[in-house]
Amino acid sequence: MPDELTHAILGSAIEVHRILGPGLLESIYEEALCEELGQRGIPFRRQVAVDVWYKDQVIKGQRLDLLVNEEVIVEIKSLSVMPEYVTAQALSYLKATGLKRALIINFGQKTLIKGVRRISL
Repeated sequence: MPDELTHAILGSAIEVHRILGPGLLESIYEEALCEELGQRGIPFRRQVAVDVWYKDQVIKGQRLDLLVNEEVIVEIKSLSVMPEYVTAQALSYLKATGLKRALIINFGQKTLIKGVRRISL
């Protein structure tokens, strides 16, 4: 059964890509995707700080591009080729937050669907 929330996120991303196309900065796609999610009534937070605990100390430094409906992490990229470290980054975010789903959306592809990776734990 398809996940309705990730389906809605991807529909929003496809609309952004359809209008803007590839080749812009990640920050522009983030802004446009936030606008599209807002227009569709999909709750999100952007640039969410994630803390990692090491012994009794908090290690700061990680930020999620988007956290949609407090359930799905969205990592936005704009690259012609997606390096493997991006998947490791998303897995790290899932582990740190305790969440189960992430989407990596690479707006740098000519066809957006080729730039989507779904990550689940």
